[in-house]
Amino acid sequence: MPDVRLTAGTLDYEDSGGTGPVVVLLHGVVMTGSVWRKVVANLRGDFRCIVPTLPLGAHTRPMNPDADLSLAAQARLVGELLERLDLRDVTLVNNDWGGPQIMISEGKADRVGGLVLTSCEAFENYPPGLPGKMLGMSAKMPGGLQIAFGTLSIRPLRRLPMTWGYMSKRPVPDDVMDAWFAPIMRSADIRRDFKKYANTLPSRQTLLNWHEKIRGFDRPSLVAWASEDHLMPRAHGRRLAEMLPNGRLVEIADSYTLIPEDQPDTLATHIRTFINSAS
Repeated sequence: MPDVRLTAGTLDYEDSGGTGPVVVLLHGVVMTGSVWRKVVANLRGDFRCIVPTLPLGAHTRPMNPDADLSLAAQARLVGELLERLDLRDVTLVNNDWGGPQIMISEGKADRVGGLVLTSCEAFENYPPGLPGKMLGMSAKMPGGLQIAFGTLSIRPLRRLPMTWGYMSKRPVPDDVMDAWFAPIMRSADIRRDFKKYANTLPSRQTLLNWHEKIRGFDRPSLVAWASEDHLMPRAHGRRLAEMLPNGRLVEIADSYTLIPEDQPDTLATHIRTFINSAS
């Protein structure tokens, strides 16, 4: 797996290669780019897919001890990744994590030619739902993350609504989730990195002010929202699409938040159509 050295540390990423339009796919908290594996398998014949593993708790390389890993800093980190890899006119796709909206507010989206937001944190919904709030509480308690993810090592407990049960309608394969959870369980440095993110979320008003700035993003945008999402309010999808000057909304049935797990081919079709129609 290639890597790139950034201000905060070294990030691993996957690169499908090829000469097609560049698609950069961003994952959520305590998971890796493997959440996109089925979507990339569908798209890689036509597009160059770049999938970084962000320092959101499932990364295996600790960041620099003095790195700023707050929400805004992580969004800037994605902008720096695009610069270091010299990627231009990319289609930026996210799921679960709301970093792209913050990238826009931080003025780091100049290399983004198109935006695809799929069921993600938005507006004041940080952290999202009961699972997000419980994870945030665990990050504040001494030993809390080890207890939380020790519990999740018992595989049947992963499907509870208060853990990961509402993340995907269909179970994520055990080996995939094992790989997501292992770093934060085993490494104090990875837990340190995650706490920097989880314990520095901004105020509700700051979040809302940041999201107001997406009204200035005038490039093509697609909002793809799971119609059965329990964690990301359905109204947020409509609201994002209305705020983006060139935004369009599609709703994807039979899926919870992790659309790349529940409906990867449907999502890949929407991404392909969006890029082809915008070019």
